[in-house]
Amino acid sequence: MRYLKFGTSLTRRCQEQRRFLDLGSRSRFHSGIFPSGTKAFINGAWVESHSGASFAVTNPATGATLASVPNCDVKDAEAAVVSARKAFQTWGFDTTAKERAALLQKWFNILMKRQDELAEILTAEQGKPLAEAKGEIAYGAGFFDWFAGEARRTYGQIVPAPVANRQHFHYREPSGVVAMITPWNFPTAMITRKTGAALAAGCTVVVKPAEDTPLSALALASTAKEAGIPDGVFNVVTAARQNTAAVGKLWCESPDVDVISFTGSTAVGKILLHQSADRVKRVCLELGGNAPLIVFPSADLDKAVAGTMASKFRGSGQTCVCVNRIFVHSSVYDAYLDKLKSAIVKDLKVGDGSQAGVTQGPLINELAVKKVSGLVEDARKKGAKVIVGGAKHSAGPSFYEPTLLADIKPQMDIANTEIFGPVAAVVKFDSEEQVIKLANNTRMGLAGYFFSQDVAQIFRVARRLEVGMVGVNEGVMSSAEAAFGGVKESGLGREGASQGMDEFTEWKYVCLGGL
Repeated sequence: MRYLKFGTSLTRRCQEQRRFLDLGSRSRFHSGIFPSGTKAFINGAWVESHSGASFAVTNPATGATLASVPNCDVKDAEAAVVSARKAFQTWGFDTTAKERAALLQKWFNILMKRQDELAEILTAEQGKPLAEAKGEIAYGAGFFDWFAGEARRTYGQIVPAPVANRQHFHYREPSGVVAMITPWNFPTAMITRKTGAALAAGCTVVVKPAEDTPLSALALASTAKEAGIPDGVFNVVTAARQNTAAVGKLWCESPDVDVISFTGSTAVGKILLHQSADRVKRVCLELGGNAPLIVFPSADLDKAVAGTMASKFRGSGQTCVCVNRIFVHSSVYDAYLDKLKSAIVKDLKVGDGSQAGVTQGPLINELAVKKVSGLVEDARKKGAKVIVGGAKHSAGPSFYEPTLLADIKPQMDIANTEIFGPVAAVVKFDSEEQVIKLANNTRMGLAGYFFSQDVAQIFRVARRLEVGMVGVNEGVMSSAEAAFGGVKESGLGREGASQGMDEFTEWKYVCLGGL
């Protein structure tokens, strides 16, 4: 079996037509990132699953096998929790905020130093273009930089007591062991956004990355060790789909896991919330979205189109905050469609994400293509007009054409389903009241976007949209400094910003009497 070699420059790798290495029956990347091969990371050691089982990681663009990783089960997941619980006694109470901040800052510096190599791994297993992968590494590393500062800004309170001989103190303490289950669409950043806050607070971490993209998580483990993160503080348990549900259930029900933090589908989030209920443990959920984007008559159409392109087509439309429903006022509908069509045709190039100039990589697998194809076909049958695209792409079975659909109606499946693909579905509206009702007509409430130059309207609509985050005249708004999260069935809690620390700390009240 042959395996991709990482660590060379993109140009040279393309010129040499993807040099491969024969590494025998057990894969090992020829990279300093994986000195011991692609194994699970528990208590500071690289380990196989206790059963010896493994599963293959493939490149969605080519179908090539990249590596095999341990298929861990509940026994391995429990070992990771034991390791994290033991490490918490020291990390949570015997280290200072300043010491934790210094290690997070060192980890940030290592990620940025190894940005190119980490991005190549990310592109190979996830498929997104290399430029986007580099952006994700920088974005993800930024959470370590941010939370290194927040570690030293986690303040308590001194509260005036109601009697003269007492003093009341409020302390913030680390919650304990945090179990994280993370998605494939941002395989680095969704781990760092959670881990940065958790480690800054003094918590320890066990991570179960998505089956499709475990290599980026293992690369983070390698850089954690390089940064000097103590053994047991950061653990990665890789598992295939058949073991994932059992691992998640174990962590939800374990008395030694204090917090569950999950990014993924609403359906799975509800299962984890239910499984955690008997332990009454904190559950942080960042779930599905059905984001509206509204173009009002006063909008700068060029900015609106640029914002649509950025929000809709990055990651080939596979992000939870991608615009899903585009509402355009009837007075600018035709002009907007013409501009968006031109931008799609001119600016988007489909192909293997490792190739120069590619802006649209594959979807994560063929099942994703099947879902998108079904949504487009349903819309077409019910009267939608295909302006651009509308079919599978010739680049391979995991590719779909960037698509623009007009005349979308409420009864179409695509108007009520998170697309998670490169399809822009456009709806015409006539009034602000009408479009607010349409935009809020969903149980999802993660992100929303609108374009307007009317100041009064900006404040009015921003408040009336039932979402956790609003982009006004912006198509991309996430950053380490901003609180990320949704309302309704799009999640619980916030990640990033100072609020991100709240998910991993507990308030303790101490009453000092007899003064």
